[in-house]
Amino acid sequence: LFFSGNRVPAGAEPAAHCYCGHQFGSFAGQLGDGAAMYLGEVLGPRGERWEIQLKGAGITPFSRQADGRKVLRSSIREFLCSEAMFHLGIPTTRAGTCVTSDSRVLRDIYYDGNPKNERCTVVLRIASTFIRFGSFEIFKPPDEYTGRKGPSVNRNDIRIQMLDYVISTFYPEIQEAYSDNTVQRNAAFFKEITRRTARLVAEWQCVGFCHGVLNTDNMSIVGLTIDYGPFGFMDRYDPEHVCNGSDNTGRYAYNKQPEICKWNLGKLAEALVPELPLEISQLILEEEYDAEFEKHYLQKMRKKLGLIQLELEEDSKLVSELLETMHLTAGDFTNIFYLLSSFSVDIDPSKFEDFLEELTSQCASVEELKVVFKPQMDPRQLSMMLMLAQSNPQLLALIGTKANINKELERIEQFSKLQQLTADDLLSRNKRHWKDWLEKYRVRLQKEIESVGNADAWNTERVKVMNSNNPKYILRNYIAQNAIEAAENGDFSEVRNVLKLLEHPFQEAEGFQEVKEDAEDEGAAATAAVCSQETRSKQSYCSKPPLWASELCVT
Repeated sequence: LFFSGNRVPAGAEPAAHCYCGHQFGSFAGQLGDGAAMYLGEVLGPRGERWEIQLKGAGITPFSRQADGRKVLRSSIREFLCSEAMFHLGIPTTRAGTCVTSDSRVLRDIYYDGNPKNERCTVVLRIASTFIRFGSFEIFKPPDEYTGRKGPSVNRNDIRIQMLDYVISTFYPEIQEAYSDNTVQRNAAFFKEITRRTARLVAEWQCVGFCHGVLNTDNMSIVGLTIDYGPFGFMDRYDPEHVCNGSDNTGRYAYNKQPEICKWNLGKLAEALVPELPLEISQLILEEEYDAEFEKHYLQKMRKKLGLIQLELEEDSKLVSELLETMHLTAGDFTNIFYLLSSFSVDIDPSKFEDFLEELTSQCASVEELKVVFKPQMDPRQLSMMLMLAQSNPQLLALIGTKANINKELERIEQFSKLQQLTADDLLSRNKRHWKDWLEKYRVRLQKEIESVGNADAWNTERVKVMNSNNPKYILRNYIAQNAIEAAENGDFSEVRNVLKLLEHPFQEAEGFQEVKEDAEDEGAAATAAVCSQETRSKQSYCSKPPLWASELCVT
């Protein structure tokens, strides 16, 4: 009753949070919690503060024309991904419960005019706070592009109150250090959230996580991953991967996440004026963000590659060349990193061939590549857009972009080449690319060995570090989809199986006993799922996705 929102816990004061936001680069004005209901805060046994929220419990003052409901599909995704990120060691909001009902609402999932009835579901969300960058944009005067403004223009008294609350509650060490100078205090706070955000995005990039909707209202003021919507973990490495089916311009693509988060911090800086002058915050942003991101990203990548002894300038190039090799061979991001721990400097030739075989098995096949590069536009549509690009660029901008046209032309070219490519040719080419990179990796590992006294102890530690930084299991879209489809048919055991699996993402899952719906104790399950445990798709939880997964679209 409590977790579905049908009964209010003692002491709770339900409320909805008002905030604004820049959505896909444009100021949208007042938004607010249209489906989330704040219940209150609780203090944990060690004095830590937790804010609890129900998401999907019904209409709030900020629901606009919507019904304030969430559905089973999106709720399961948020529930599972919140927990997956936590166990990967990435700062995140948490999900406590997921309660579904027989009530149904109409949803047009793909915005294509084909709505369907879906089951209402409520998720209990937990975080130190759900205040976001957009919370401070309620003071924004009319935007020069959209004309929209925040609901609290000229209320600097509220901005001061919010800054005092955020800094004293969530950054107490900063409050204490600068209690007699508010500008210095606010600058220290902005520097810290800049660094936290940079480190957070670096963590995302290192596990191939794409958020999907990095609007300013989806950026946490304490540096958490927040608001799980059309997110996705990248399967085949593609730096331009877009996980959100409704991000038509690719604004929030995987490789753009670092610069977008920096842009969002710029909007937060604007929202803090006059309490923090813009010349101070902009200087902090330029001095801190890129340096912190690059430092944390490289530190994490060194761990993923087992470079635990030396920090060399050439490491950045080695990482870039690895990612380029992954891109050229359409390699599975998660599985290739996971396999690298079994590579050694003195590997004998026969074992090297076996390793190479295993590595290239994680690269896309000709059939998979044909699905990836299948042209998406009707030839007549493409022809019309090419003509518009020449004759009327302004009209083209209303219906598409030059980048979209170029991408389609690239798809056509690649698809044409694939018609002539045999599986043997592809395998031979992939092996050549990986041999070249592995030789560079072997040379770099040799430098590690030369700097230590005990090579065996170093290798044991290297493998240990790699296995605690390269997950075996992530929440791939097809895994989530299998769990969702089972749940929509009344069987929640697969959601529980996947949850248990994601609680131990770095471990080999031995001796797993699958959760059954008719089990005496539904909550009792072993700690993970065996890799050989097969789902509807006959795919194991740790394998690269089946062909049908490429058709999944999350909006």
